[in-house]
Amino acid sequence: MKQVQAQDGRGDPDWLSTARRVPSPNFDERPAGESVRLVVIHAISLPPGEFGGPEIIQLFTNGLDPAAHPYFREIQGLRVSAHFLVRRDGELLQFVPCSRRAWHAGISNWQGRENCNNFSIGIELEGCDQLPFEDAQYHALDRLLTELRHRYRIEAVVGHSDIAPGRKTDPGPCFDWHRVDGLGG
Repeated sequence: MKQVQAQDGRGDPDWLSTARRVPSPNFDERPAGESVRLVVIHAISLPPGEFGGPEIIQLFTNGLDPAAHPYFREIQGLRVSAHFLVRRDGELLQFVPCSRRAWHAGISNWQGRENCNNFSIGIELEGCDQLPFEDAQYHALDRLLTELRHRYRIEAVVGHSDIAPGRKTDPGPCFDWHRVDGLGG
């Protein structure tokens, strides 16, 4: 399938003008001929269960201080990223250009296809399995999914738990899939 890309107002089709750019070094090229057709929803909080700090950005940009929290020593050296992060207040950040492969899915499978990073866009929601997500996050996510559907031929929107069952639980039981408009997948 051919990717459909639109300009975002800054002349770069890979970055959304509605997102704050925070470039991550944790990405590479998608395999030749591979196009975006899947969106994977994740949840993240750093430290676990805490919101609003700079630690998620630090993780995705390889600047997380392992001495700042005991959990950070456990994930020291982890090289991960997502294309987008939706903060609790609905702020949208973008770490990786949409045409590149972010490192968010890990060992994964969708409809018999391995390595979902190759053909997906990863969206992290600031959250955890134990607490509901905020209204502002659902609104921002809906706007983002609408934009991505205009740019790419998205076939499905799934949770990390759907592509890595038994290994991942996010976006978790508190994520209300019914609040996401136009899932279409």
